[in-house]
Amino acid sequence: MKHFRHLRVPVWLTCVAGAVAVAGQSAAEPVIEQNLEVAKVWSGHPVGFCLLTHGERQYVAFYDADRQMTVAARKLDQDRWDLVRLPSKLGWDSHNSIVMAVDQAGFLHLSGNMHCNPLVYFRTEQPHDIHTFQRVPVMVGNAEQRCTYPQFFTGPQQELLFTYRDGGSGNGVQIYNRYDVATRTWRRLLDTPLIDGQGQMSAYLDTLRQDRQGVFHLCWVWRDTPDCATNHDVCYARSRDLVHWEKSDGTLLTLPITYATNEIVDAVPPGQGLINGNARLGFDDRDRPVISYIKYDAAGHTQAFNARLEDGQWKTRQITNWDYRWEFSGGGSIPFEIRIGPVEMDDAGRLVQTFGHPKAGSGRWLVNPKTLMPEKQLSSKRSVPASVRRKETDFPGIQVKWASDAGVSGDAAKEGIYYMLRWETLGPNRDRPREGPLPPPSTLRVLKLRRSVTDTE
Repeated sequence: MKHFRHLRVPVWLTCVAGAVAVAGQSAAEPVIEQNLEVAKVWSGHPVGFCLLTHGERQYVAFYDADRQMTVAARKLDQDRWDLVRLPSKLGWDSHNSIVMAVDQAGFLHLSGNMHCNPLVYFRTEQPHDIHTFQRVPVMVGNAEQRCTYPQFFTGPQQELLFTYRDGGSGNGVQIYNRYDVATRTWRRLLDTPLIDGQGQMSAYLDTLRQDRQGVFHLCWVWRDTPDCATNHDVCYARSRDLVHWEKSDGTLLTLPITYATNEIVDAVPPGQGLINGNARLGFDDRDRPVISYIKYDAAGHTQAFNARLEDGQWKTRQITNWDYRWEFSGGGSIPFEIRIGPVEMDDAGRLVQTFGHPKAGSGRWLVNPKTLMPEKQLSSKRSVPASVRRKETDFPGIQVKWASDAGVSGDAAKEGIYYMLRWETLGPNRDRPREGPLPPPSTLRVLKLRRSVTDTE
């Protein structure tokens, strides 16, 4: 699982589709052991695809050249893909990613193609058999008419959970469901939404993270309207069981968490450079939560900040001194000019943090454990070699997109083996139809890779 830190991978797995940025210099590149073509896919705008490897099987969910939701499957010892098209067709919305899961009994679950739309959820009637996918019209039966951001993930008892936002930007609530493998039914994990903006705002959550003690940590920002400039306030909560939630000082939170009751880490006002999708929670070398985000400094330039919980108090540090302002506003999917990753431990036991900036470049920082300040820039560990980073087409504006594998295969026991999903597409267009010529469908590929020598900087 990619979602939680220090969790053992369960016998069933989930996938959150998304693009993985690959940039910077590399000390050593991985080796391609296999390059498999899956299908031709839509390239008119970006939307998240899903790669999920489970034991000796592999699944890919995507939108084909005709924008039809499609699932491909194979056994890892075979090169041929088995494909099935599902009755759901993509429009122009880049929010409409596809996510998948395999439950403990081997049944496949899939959701996607939703942005304030009725729930789209499919499940197989037979384990591992994509040809038995059936549309399930309801999970629980209410709050399923305006769904966005579906995500399957693992609960504290290794159960299959599903979360999504019900409602729109500025008036949404976060819903959590729990799956019963024996009865093949869903029920609410919580009797109430986890977070509720009470019709005045909605919460944009980072991925749940789990520390070494098994505690789940969550950060989010609030957004008042569909205008992305109205993001404000970095917030935090934690839980041991995802049912009972508390502040960092142990104060119990009554659900749903509201703006009036939540814990504010940094009270960033609207219009001050805070953006949803760019507030990330990580951990330092002592397993203390660290929240990383961007906002404007006093001069109006966009800067990166790290906030750490130290002796019961949040201490915020500005960690960059960039002379660039990323000004954004409006609705729809937008290109991200600046990205900041979470603080995390690398394989060598160092604190590192990724970043991307139009003027400062992209890469990794070596982070000082005491100050959380970048000490030097490290070379970026390449997930893929240069030969597949190059674009296959020269259509203006085309970009290479990646999705990492959320699963674990039989190859995992072999040193350094992993899988990546690759395709090409134009960038976001605020979820509006494009006029004029469009690029031809691109080739969706699954790459089997072997890690090379570890970076020793």
